[in-house]
Formats: sequence, structure tokens, C-alpha cells
Amino acid sequence: MRAMPRLARLSVAAALLVACAAAHAARGPQIAVTIDDLPVHAPYPPALTPLRVSRQMIAALKAQHVPVTAFVNAVNVKDAETMEVLREWRAAGFVLGNHTWSHPHLSEMTLPKFEEEVTKDEPVLEQLGTGTDWRWFRYPFLDEGKDAAQRAAARQVLAKHGYRVAAVTTGFSDWAWTPAYARCTAKHDAAGVAKLERLYLAAVKRSIVDDREAAHRLFGRDIPYVLLMHVSAMSAQMMPEVLKIYRAAGYRFVSLPQAQSDDAYRAYSDLRLPPPPSPGELAKQKRVKLPAPPDYSGALAAICLEAPAVPTP
Repeated sequence: MRAMPRLARLSVAAALLVACAAAHAARGPQIAVTIDDLPVHAPYPPALTPLRVSRQMIAALKAQHVPVTAFVNAVNVKDAETMEVLREWRAAGFVLGNHTWSHPHLSEMTLPKFEEEVTKDEPVLEQLGTGTDWRWFRYPFLDEGKDAAQRAAARQVLAKHGYRVAAVTTGFSDWAWTPAYARCTAKHDAAGVAKLERLYLAAVKRSIVDDREAAHRLFGRDIPYVLLMHVSAMSAQMMPEVLKIYRAAGYRFVSLPQAQSDDAYRAYSDLRLPPPPSPGELAKQKRVKLPAPPDYSGALAAICLEAPAVPTP
């Protein structure tokens, strides 16, 4: 059998690379789901409890076989029910991570206080997370510090305790729906709830477009995305539809460690490296413009308005 000429071999190799790249793109982007504020993200509608909300959300995630890392503020583990919330997330096979003890702003704290917030959250994670990779940290409010010096010092604290930082590269501010959903359900306002649901799903769809566009401008490609959501009553109710939207858009659900194994996350996973630039800083470096973030606050505030107080004579 005659050997294939070198030029032909190179052509075949190039064709295989293109085919592999096309096949990878055809599989769609990856996304890791993360849930913040366990065990309590208030306010709740009447008769709903943190445990009922978590059970609803867990059921939706398990039904779609979605890996999840959920972040805990242990200050809210106040009784048997809130502890049961965490136990049920673990029983479902999900990983619990550190969201600080009480969800403060890093930029408003001293470094010793920040370290105390991190370590005070650990006992419940150690108790429930045996055998899991629980040393993932999510900054409350995504606040990484008031300046470059505090940001670098906080990273040193986290590195000292063996943490990696859970980034956020996609989301739709689901927390903003929490008060409005509680208002509408308390008033039994079905029309108001329907408006909230339509706006919520529109926000999910817009975030997919905007965040993929941002990734392509910053990295030239789809990166594995890390989605931020919260353990709220509204998000528990909407989770089945949210997962359907991502699947219909071609996303594949992966774990947080899988997503952050991508080079785009190196400085989040290895805190010995210099802090990564924010998306805004990176856009400035690359001289690109990112999609403007939408503001839903006005629309949400206008739904199920509280009746004005009647002045007393």
C-alpha cells in the first residue's frame, strides 16, 4: 500500500480538526448551575417555607439531572427545618459551598472580619459535605472588595483556606423578582403573577443572547458559563421552564468544577494567580463594547403595587 503524500496527510488532518471543532460547536455551550443563599432567600409568599421552596427547586433540578453547587449562609440555619433544607440538598447529590456566614459586603469589612465570616460558615459545610468538594466560595453581592489591594488580600485569605472562587458569567438577576412575587401571591393576584412569569422568562432568554455575545467579544468563543440563581420562591416555581429554555438553546449542564476547568476561569480556580480583570476591565483592554445590562426594577415595582395608606382623619 502506498504512503499518503505529506500534503494530502496535512489536508486530511486539517479537515479532521475542522470537523471536530464543528461537532463541538454543534453540541452547544456548557452551563453550570449555582444557587445562592441557602437555606433562606426571603421574602416568601404566605404559607410557603424555606423547606417547601427548596423541595420544589430540588425536584425540578433532579428531574433534569442537573449538577448543582449551592452556596450557604449558615447564619440562617436557625432550627431543625432550616438544617433539613441543607440536608435535602445534599441528599439530592448537590454540593454545598461557602457564601460567608451572614452575607455581608466585603467592601464594608476589615480583612480579619472577612476571614471570620468565611471560617464561621465552615462547620456546617464540614458536617454535611464529607466526601464532597465543598471548598468553593461565592462572594456575597459579587463584591470582591473596595479596591485592588483589598481584592488581592481577600484572595490570599481564601487561598490560605483552600478555596476556589465560583465565578458568574451568566444570569438574569432572578433575586429582583422575590419581593414582587411575594406581594402578588399574598394578594392572590393571578394576573400579576402571570406578568411576573412572562417578564422572568423574557429575562432568561435575553440573558442567553447578551451573555453569549459578551463571551464572544471577550474570549472569541463560547466559554462554559456559570449561572447564578437564588433559592427563592419565584425561581423554584420557574425552574422547570428555565431549564427547558436552556436545553432548547442547546446548552448542556455540567458541574461547576467542569465549567471552571476552562482557561477563562484560571484565576478564579487558582488564587495564587493575580486577580482576573472584570468583564468591564477586559472589555476596555480589548476595546470592545459589552451589551448593556437590562434594568427590570421599574417594571417589577409596578406589578401588584401595595394600596396607598388611607390617612386617618
